[in-house]
Amino acid sequence: MNNRYKITFAYDGTKFAGFQKQPKQRTVEGTLTHIVNKMAQKSGRQIAIYGSGRTDAGVHALGQVAHFDFPYELSEESMLKGLNSMCPLDIEILKVQRVNDDFHARYDVTGKKYLYRLDLGQFTDPFKRNYTAHWRFPVDFGRIKLAIQDYVGTHDFSSFVASGAKDGSRVRTVFSVKANWDKDANEIQLEFYGDGFMYNQIRIMVGVLMEIGQGKRPIHDIKRLIKVRDRNEARLTMPANGLYLKRVFYPGDDPKHSVRKHHLDDQN
Repeated sequence: MNNRYKITFAYDGTKFAGFQKQPKQRTVEGTLTHIVNKMAQKSGRQIAIYGSGRTDAGVHALGQVAHFDFPYELSEESMLKGLNSMCPLDIEILKVQRVNDDFHARYDVTGKKYLYRLDLGQFTDPFKRNYTAHWRFPVDFGRIKLAIQDYVGTHDFSSFVASGAKDGSRVRTVFSVKANWDKDANEIQLEFYGDGFMYNQIRIMVGVLMEIGQGKRPIHDIKRLIKVRDRNEARLTMPANGLYLKRVFYPGDDPKHSVRKHHLDDQN
């Protein structure tokens, strides 16, 4: 008998070679797989972890989701305590839920929300260097706040996808965006909520926004980039360390956007 558990967890991506399991590399998936199998070692079964999607090396998560089938029945509280007792300090299990056998952490996703942080200090802050990108050039935040709205809607985002992305449709829907300037932290914080994002898509989108803020592009250059569908026109890919997977949505989490979207190449 299988007992399917959905886990929501956070991790500091600094010392991981990304989420996806790789030979001889420390990854989030590999670490969690090892922990779950150690908890169930007496069963003699090999347990696989299924994540909502991949994140690159250096990318962080505030609310990543995965599921696995466990050979023993444990309460949600017992599973939470058991997993966290074995997790390294750069992973924390935030929530454990027993779910139906047809739940799938990847295939059932209806949306994802990402946060990107940029520190605007003249020099790199040693205490923020792993958790914010650094942008030392003067920017006009008003231009960024206007420009970011041009991402909202259903578009072909071919200009914003890095080489190495899987073949398939480049059409995605961005439900909403936010731009915030935290003056106390001297940071620009950008939020993107959509049905899915492709390889490096958000990091490229942020690069375009910062060039707009710097005055290197017209305010509404995003509209032109969407039309030309040319990755070379977008230029910059921002660093991984400023990116956070903030939340993964499933049917019922957001009534306005509850249709399943099977974008299996999502990775940031």
